[in-house]
Amino acid sequence: MGLTKLERRQRIKKRIRKIVSGTTEKPRLSVFRSNKEFYAQLIDDTTGKTLVAASSREKGVDTDGNKVATAAAVGKVFAEKALKAGIDKCAFDRNGYLYHGRVKAFADAAREAGLKF
Repeated sequence: MGLTKLERRQRIKKRIRKIVSGTTEKPRLSVFRSNKEFYAQLIDDTTGKTLVAASSREKGVDTDGNKVATAAAVGKVFAEKALKAGIDKCAFDRNGYLYHGRVKAFADAAREAGLKF
C-alpha cells in the first residue's frame, strides 16, 4: 500500500519545516492551495503570529482566468501588503507542494513585486 497524496505532502512538509523557520526580521512565507482558492501568509514563528496574509478570496484580487493566473495575482497583492508592512525579506515555505504551477506563479509574481526570498 502506497502513501496517499495528503500523507506524502505531510512528510515533505515536515522535512521542510525542520529547516525553514520564520523570525521577526525574516518571517516564513507559507502558502496553501485548495482546489478552488490560493492563500499565503507571513508568519513570525518566534511569537506564533501572522504578520501579513492574502488570498484569492479577497476583494482586489483578479480571479478571472485560470488558477495559475489567480495565484500570480495573489502574489502581486501579497508582496504589496508585505512591503507596506515594512517586510521585504522572507523564507519561502512551499508547504509540501511541488515548486511548480500555482506555487511557482505565486512566487514569481511576489518576487517581481519586490519581495526577496
